[in-house]
Amino acid sequence: MDTMKKKIQELRERKERLRQGGDPKVMEKVRKKGMLTARERLNRLLDPGSFAETDIFLTHHCFAFDMSEKEIPCDGQVTGYGEMDGRAVFVYSQDFSAMRATLGKWGAKKICKIMDLAANRGAPIIGINHSLGARLEEMGQGELGSGVGFFEIFYRNSIYSGVVPQISLMMGDNAGGQVYGPGLTDFVIATKQSNMFIAGPVLVKSVLSEDVTSEYLGGAEMHASVSGAVHVLAEDDDDCLQKTKELLSFLPSSYRESPPIVNTGDDPERLCPELEDVYSPTITMPFDMHEVIKPIVDNRYFFEIHENYAKNMIVGFARFEGCSVGIVATNSIVNAGAITVNAAEKAARFVRFCDAFNIPLVYLCDNPAYMVGSVQERAGMIYRGATLIYATAEATVPKISVAIRNNFAGSWGSMGSWMLKTDMCYAWPTADMSGLSPTSIADVIYRAEIEAATEPAEERKRKIEHCRQELGNIYDVASWQNLNDIIEPGETRIAVIRALRMTKGKKQSLPAKKHGCMPL
Repeated sequence: MDTMKKKIQELRERKERLRQGGDPKVMEKVRKKGMLTARERLNRLLDPGSFAETDIFLTHHCFAFDMSEKEIPCDGQVTGYGEMDGRAVFVYSQDFSAMRATLGKWGAKKICKIMDLAANRGAPIIGINHSLGARLEEMGQGELGSGVGFFEIFYRNSIYSGVVPQISLMMGDNAGGQVYGPGLTDFVIATKQSNMFIAGPVLVKSVLSEDVTSEYLGGAEMHASVSGAVHVLAEDDDDCLQKTKELLSFLPSSYRESPPIVNTGDDPERLCPELEDVYSPTITMPFDMHEVIKPIVDNRYFFEIHENYAKNMIVGFARFEGCSVGIVATNSIVNAGAITVNAAEKAARFVRFCDAFNIPLVYLCDNPAYMVGSVQERAGMIYRGATLIYATAEATVPKISVAIRNNFAGSWGSMGSWMLKTDMCYAWPTADMSGLSPTSIADVIYRAEIEAATEPAEERKRKIEHCRQELGNIYDVASWQNLNDIIEPGETRIAVIRALRMTKGKKQSLPAKKHGCMPL
């Protein structure tokens, strides 16, 4: 009996020592920056007492560079599973105090193991990233030197895409191979203090003689607004963890399930009379599409994705009658709502995620066209702009669209049109819809007449109005079965909810194939 007690005591002491983490001085520096430790982050993310750690005794087996003398608790990677709001999730959290959480061969195996468990169980994977990348001391062992550790993780990021949701939290400095994995996941939520770059300022200066700060090179705010690598920007660690919980509340645990239903208490028959005054029905007056989104969704609650990136396109999650939906909307206050290459790819990625995880799509349309000009053409508009067309056509979840105002050319087609097999297409009576705007048609067809006129500006106005009359109004569009109904703005919420009820359980089969070839 005494022997058993000693063994149990030794076990407890060993676990407690490992849970203390790595270098206390590094841990103190982390805390002084207002950041949490690896285990504190997990404890605040998961339901109290639900975290079960795996492979706590795993360690490195490197002997080069005097590594045999160094202890790296848990090899810098804390892995396990637990619950979030009662739902199973699998997690890893990198311990920066343990040799800066650099990734070694065995730490990589820990992460891969937890990813495999998540995929087999059918539960989300949440990775808390705070690491300086590859462990250089292990480069000569023929393992990480060829990228084996990282690429084993990347392989799983790739094959489990569309199987279970993968969410990456960036909560500190992250460099090198450490940032590719999050780039392969579904969503990246980053604190404003975090950085992400393939190569840091020192290496950039060495290779390119470019002198840049960490924030300019790879700061979270830059990635949230310029590169698009960050989907959601958080103020600090606590805000990052809270936003993760909010995001996951909209998502199913795997592709085999439907999203959770929440009792929001919002009346599904509620009218939205304020929408009648949301904008002036003139063609050129911009308005913020958020003023349409928030009144129609449950409790005005909209969780926006990529809020600061390609702002002419709005994407995010909301609920109708307690059910999760993905919102895709153009915003005329930026570029008149015209779809740029970045906006198209932003929307396409979001549409494909929703389709993979059984989340219906609601399109709100007010855009003049895809953006034209040399800048967009040189940026690859022909194939990058087509990603949104491809994603919308490929999606088999329920799709509902509402034409708010301007709906012209290719952008109308890609934003939930009936031609791409959208289930229900609605329009407000103020909507204008055709293959090209009356202005553009007049400028092409009547160019010579306008230029030859005594008063070109006045002649142009007359020709534009003539084209508008020739093209017809929204009732003509509906008469050709291009719309299912023309609705009052205040009825939008009710119409969308009824369409979602009608399409619930929709089954659509695409032609048999291994996979399509999306224009990338």
